Amino acid sequence: MRIPSVSVLAILTAALSFGSTGCIKQMLTDGQISATREASGVFDEIGDYELARGAAEAGLVQFEGMHRLSANNEDALFSLTQAWVGYGFAFAEDDMEAQQDKGNDDMADYHKNRARMAYDRAVFYGLELLSHTDKGFEAAKKNVDGMKNWLKNFTSKDDAGNLFWTAYGWMARVNLEKDDPSMVADLFVGESMMERAVQIDPSYNHYNGLVALAAYHARDAMAEPKQGMQLFEDALAKTQRKDLMIQLTYAQTYACVMSDKALYEKLMNEILALGRRYRVRPVADMALVMVAMVTAEGIGKQLNPHANLFEDTAAFLGPLLARRASESTA
Repeated sequence: MRIPSVSVLAILTAALSFGSTGCIKQMLTDGQISATREASGVFDEIGDYELARGAAEAGLVQFEGMHRLSANNEDALFSLTQAWVGYGFAFAEDDMEAQQDKGNDDMADYHKNRARMAYDRAVFYGLELLSHTDKGFEAAKKNVDGMKNWLKNFTSKDDAGNLFWTAYGWMARVNLEKDDPSMVADLFVGESMMERAVQIDPSYNHYNGLVALAAYHARDAMAEPKQGMQLFEDALAKTQRKDLMIQLTYAQTYACVMSDKALYEKLMNEILALGRRYRVRPVADMALVMVAMVTAEGIGKQLNPHANLFEDTAAFLGPLLARRASESTA
């Protein structure tokens, strides 16, 4: 008995449907991941800290799930790298510093471990993403020349973003564990990736690659502070001095390391002036530190007109920073 043509069509359609279910599921998953990455830029516009924190935590769980469904999806790998870096820096490290200020060492260590876990995951996903372009990282990371040769394989603007977030996670992890000589010894890996990202696209993420390199070179007086200063000035010029994190990082690194009181005051006054202009309330802890410094300097000037708070502080901190640097490179 001949099967009617309509029935044959129905059977073929069903067979094709069952055969392509996995493919269709993969396409839908990849499409959702791509759309979510594209829409994630709205996160930067959230002004409510608690809302942003909740959104970040939810986003991490969502992308971890998407990655499990589509392990090779580059959008998911990128988003996980970026999100884990942001979570570690903006939330876990912030919690750690808050507990340090309170003198609660146990809780500070707990939050430090959270930050370390975040950076570990960021680096893991970032390196997986970079391996889609070239798998030679393990051999390249042995020395600076190996890294520079390997990084020549990365040339596109997408590569710049991938390198930036992987490098940021690597450098943040080293900074978190800066008392561990073995970690500090591998800092060149993150610096090399960040340098390549800036070579490809210096404007990526509002020139924050320049800022990261500037902070790296200005990390202490025995590094390359003058090079750091030039990179900070370049970043300020490129952003028309509108990104206040550049001024803050500039003040916290180069100005403090070089005991440049005039520059420090100029940068901090610039931040506070813009805050007053747009009625932005400063972080309470920072405001209290500024008031304390002004008060201490005022009293010092009354007791000794030639007193210089920055020079006196540098005389105390200089040997300490030098000892830490020597221990890190030992």
